[in-house]
Amino acid sequence: MARRWIPGVCAVVFAGGIAGLIVASINGNNAGVVLTIGLAIGVAAVVLLTYSSVTSRSTIDVFDDAEMERIESQVAALVAAGADETAVRSLVRDALRVGTRAEQR
Repeated sequence: MARRWIPGVCAVVFAGGIAGLIVASINGNNAGVVLTIGLAIGVAAVVLLTYSSVTSRSTIDVFDDAEMERIESQVAALVAAGADETAVRSLVRDALRVGTRAEQR
């Protein structure tokens, strides 16, 4: 649920902050008002950065490489146990294709 409203609230704070800075500069450039508005915009920016880094679904390449090495060792173990290497690699390729399609939905 928070995935929907956090970016919207931050966008409202950004837009309101810009309008507030314009109004504050027209009304005499009060340092306290400008500082408060700037602080609110800064907090909204930190919240949006934190939100986007926490809700990111992509993995770091190092984790993908480690996962591929683990799969390769499992393929080698199956081939050593007597399985047909071409069939095993075809199965892995098909499974990765299905997994990629499922992630895109």
